[in-house]
Amino acid sequence: MTPRHTKFYLDKQNKKWLGVCAGIADYTGLDVTLIRLGMLLLTFMGSGMPIAAYFIIAWMAPSKPHELKYETPEQAKFWQGVRASPARTVRDVRSRFREIDRRLAEVETYVTSSNGRLAREIEQLR
Repeated sequence: MTPRHTKFYLDKQNKKWLGVCAGIADYTGLDVTLIRLGMLLLTFMGSGMPIAAYFIIAWMAPSKPHELKYETPEQAKFWQGVRASPARTVRDVRSRFREIDRRLAEVETYVTSSNGRLAREIEQLR
């Protein structure tokens, strides 16, 4: 089975203990410190269920594969956006491609037009 960016994984690289809180932070895009503080608050205010849930998640969830490590913060933010709202991400990517296509059409129109100055500059380059 190939690894997927949209699946929940334990983040062993940024772990403090078993990587559950770091995995939740990576999956949701929230700050890992907030997730850890929330876990502590739930543990002290609750009846021990958060600790049981923590160990169950650590036991069931796979570790994040090395090929899914993010190279840049922008890449991490992109995939967190995909997990949060796939439809919005698709819309954003389509919008970017439409903008690129429009700009490319403008360049093509300029280059193929009968622009005398541009033709002279191209001839001078030859």
